Amino acid sequence: MTGTTADAAFPWGPATGIGSMPGGDAREAARTVVGSLDSGQGVPYLPELPARGPGADMIGRTAGMLVEMYARVEPSGWRLGDRPGRDTRRAVSWLGEDLDALEEFTQGWTGPLKVQAVGPWTLAAALELRNGESVLSDPGACRDLAGSLTEGLRTHLAEVRRRVPGARLALQLDEPSLVAVLRGQVRTASGYRTHRAVDRQLVEGTLRDVAGAHDGPVVVHSCAPDVPFALLRRAGAAAISFDFSLLTERDDEAIGEAVESGTKLFAGVVPGTDGPLSDPAGSVSGVRTLWRRLGLPPGLLGDSVVLTPACGLAGASPEYARRALAHCVRAARSLADNPE
Repeated sequence: MTGTTADAAFPWGPATGIGSMPGGDAREAARTVVGSLDSGQGVPYLPELPARGPGADMIGRTAGMLVEMYARVEPSGWRLGDRPGRDTRRAVSWLGEDLDALEEFTQGWTGPLKVQAVGPWTLAAALELRNGESVLSDPGACRDLAGSLTEGLRTHLAEVRRRVPGARLALQLDEPSLVAVLRGQVRTASGYRTHRAVDRQLVEGTLRDVAGAHDGPVVVHSCAPDVPFALLRRAGAAAISFDFSLLTERDDEAIGEAVESGTKLFAGVVPGTDGPLSDPAGSVSGVRTLWRRLGLPPGLLGDSVVLTPACGLAGASPEYARRALAHCVRAARSLADNPE
């Protein structure tokens, strides 16, 4: 379970990535990720390659993990169906290919390793029922989906442990639609209305239940504005991943409380698409400014913050993706060496 003493002792590295990588070569993506983040430099992760098409995208990939629920691609998106079809089989096949590549490049690995899946509320907002409406429109369907996801994650994590037996696993739940779910901003199939806001306690409880699929730390990632830090912390998130550029001073209190409670901050400080990279010290100047504004001890900085790209790297060039991960490592080293 999350929020335990064991979570506090998890060997978090100073840097990691969000999940997606450019291109469609699973071996090259695994080689890049493990090579950039091994040897104590960070937390390697299972790459996702959405450029391959439906089934490799974040929704299709996680839909392929579901237990006794199946989805297929329709013109409007992913829709639940009665039986597994070619889209489900494709998603499962690509995940297997990614696991094969990860296993190849993590022989003898004994450090931390992160795997990602879409969280229950973003999945409910994206998947359609048979009538074309979002799963979010049906509370019973939301419960069933969360239960299926929980079982699917248990199976997936067990498979990763089998392939990389020395790894210490962290589970990341991607929830980019979480704020829209909480605010009633997810549009209906017609586009003319929005689904009603979901009760915050229900959102929190469901996240806690799904996080219970893993007996280690859970990271919740959202690259949307106004990340609900306090809710995620209460739901048991050991770490919260966010786009640092989207923070405002309104977030200060929640961030301070998260740090003081021992929650890790996965700060997205490096752009996720091609562009110039500042010097490593410049990439973390905002983090230092935030720390001073919160009045937190500088000595906590290195232990509390893990540096990442602002979001996934699927839209980047392969060369930039490699440079971005390496830059996160160098920036984290700068932050640890000069916390003030």
